[in-house]
Amino acid sequence: MIDLDETDRAILRALVEDAEQSSGTLGKRLGLSQPATWRRIKRMEEAGVIQGRRLDLDFAALGFGVTVFLGVKLGRTRRAGIEDFERAVSAIPEVQTVEHVLGLYDYRLRVTARDIPDFERVLRRRIMTLPGVGSVDANVMLSEERLPGPI
Repeated sequence: MIDLDETDRAILRALVEDAEQSSGTLGKRLGLSQPATWRRIKRMEEAGVIQGRRLDLDFAALGFGVTVFLGVKLGRTRRAGIEDFERAVSAIPEVQTVEHVLGLYDYRLRVTARDIPDFERVLRRRIMTLPGVGSVDANVMLSEERLPGPI
């Protein structure tokens, strides 16, 4: 764990808002020099606090208007079966995230599809046929709000 001061936290909050801004622009905004800002960002990257920058896509604009969260309960299976499931589910392009969770389900999946019939096709032909799948529960996303997190 890295010790972060308030300036580090301010840098993180600003990068969460816009990860593309330069260290010079960010430094001006926070009253720091470009080299000082760059050194702080580099230190946080090396410590693993910042793990790259990502591109957020608007799936609806790309023609994927439906997002469904699936709770997947595996049937009784051995360790090799779990690894087979993880490998197979990760190969499905419509599956955006695979989370191994503790609780009612073994896995939580985020699946995008063009529409409900397209989702049904993915569910029936790809997800329900995965090794080890026992049961699946679906929740269709109605809207999403991103929160910056506790920085």
